[in-house]
Amino acid sequence: MKNKSFFLILLILNLFLNTTISFSQNGQCADIEILISSFLGNQTRNFYGNEAPEKLNTIWELYLGEGISPAYGQEKVWKGAGWTGQPLLVKENGELFLILGAFDYNLKKIDAKTGEIVWQYKFDDIIKGTGTILENKNAENLEERYIILQGSRFGYWNDINDKYIPSFRAISYITGKELWRLNVKKTDSYSRDVDGSAIIVNDTAYLALENGIFTVFNPNPKKQKMLDGKLQPEIFQEIKYYTDEDIQLHGNDLVSESSPTLLNNRIYTLSGTGRIYGYNLKTKQNDWEFYIGTDLNGSAPATDDNCLLIPVEKQYMAGNGGVMKINPSKPENERVVWFYPTPNKKWYHWDGGIIGSVTCNDFYISGNEKHFAVFIDITGELTIVDHKSIEKSKMVLGPDSITKYPTPILIAKTKIPGTISTPIIVKDIIIATTDSGIYLYQLKQNKDNSYSLILLDKVDNLEIDATPIVWDKRVYIASRNGYIYCFGE
Repeated sequence: MKNKSFFLILLILNLFLNTTISFSQNGQCADIEILISSFLGNQTRNFYGNEAPEKLNTIWELYLGEGISPAYGQEKVWKGAGWTGQPLLVKENGELFLILGAFDYNLKKIDAKTGEIVWQYKFDDIIKGTGTILENKNAENLEERYIILQGSRFGYWNDINDKYIPSFRAISYITGKELWRLNVKKTDSYSRDVDGSAIIVNDTAYLALENGIFTVFNPNPKKQKMLDGKLQPEIFQEIKYYTDEDIQLHGNDLVSESSPTLLNNRIYTLSGTGRIYGYNLKTKQNDWEFYIGTDLNGSAPATDDNCLLIPVEKQYMAGNGGVMKINPSKPENERVVWFYPTPNKKWYHWDGGIIGSVTCNDFYISGNEKHFAVFIDITGELTIVDHKSIEKSKMVLGPDSITKYPTPILIAKTKIPGTISTPIIVKDIIIATTDSGIYLYQLKQNKDNSYSLILLDKVDNLEIDATPIVWDKRVYIASRNGYIYCFGE
């Protein structure tokens, strides 16, 4: 009995020591906390950082580099980072680090205090979208414990019809080494890029790729399978997110660029076909769909009243683009809570509406504060509405220019330069990035309970398509001039 107890103690001690050693790097254990894990912060796309500054002093700047990639049939030099281009944020052994994909083809880990590059990993093309970082609790070593899932364009040297286009990959947060590659298959869609940020539920990843295929897969590198003659992550499901009718209306513009949102046990994805799909995590199938018809590029934050805020571009439909709040729990003819139309205007190759995403302050509310939705259309109207209040006796035409919907109460609006970027709101601070610079506002309540936008600071002459994050009164934002900046107090 004594011998058995002794050997049992030895076994437990051995397991503990092995676990400690396996999660050590260079003789030190990593204390890691993921702060901003995906585009717009989290699974519900409504967290943008903890505290915003009230000044935009330059703390540091880092040149990210440049790369060549086609644009509208011509070769183009892309500098810095762009849409969506929002950094991820990790606290490692008490220090902050950014993860950012750039136009020089490289995914970079950056020291948030100094702006120094820790490591970088090269893709086959420019990186536009934001990644997702996850903790792989089934990992056997530290290198595979924290994984970044990142997409890129399909590859500057690749042919769009190639059998194997690995434009979605897993990279070790610790070492910057590649863990796996996923083939983005050729479909009816014109694109084999990946712009969206995957969502992680338990140990499973979910993302609609730009080929229009909603993909459910295992991100654990130890579970790779041989697919198409290549070792790739284990695929659980692939679901087509477009129809034959969509092909007739949109041609090969069947792209899914949105980052999915988790709400009440469904994963909602906006598609460029004008459809919103709801994937049921219990039944493992799509059991919800809503058709708007026009292009849906952005991602949809979930509100605390279990609704989604939908950015709508003007394309393929007669009416205006804008923002639509929908309640997925309602019958189809009652789902639209309100619609806020934005002006039509030809700007580059867009005709109106919103290319970025909507943000809201629901994560930051305590007490009886108002619930705001914030957005910028391509004409440069920065708009704040009360997303829980409706204008009495007022109806507006929807994107189809036929159906009428209620519209929300306007809180504040101001004209700034146009943009495809997504503004963020953190408590009463709004940060809007545009083609001409970055604007820092405070949304202040007046004595008569109206609201005013107070310009606290701005930085001119920066072309920005990316989305910022804030942390500890600092703003991190990439520009198309080639640099990423840290602004703050």
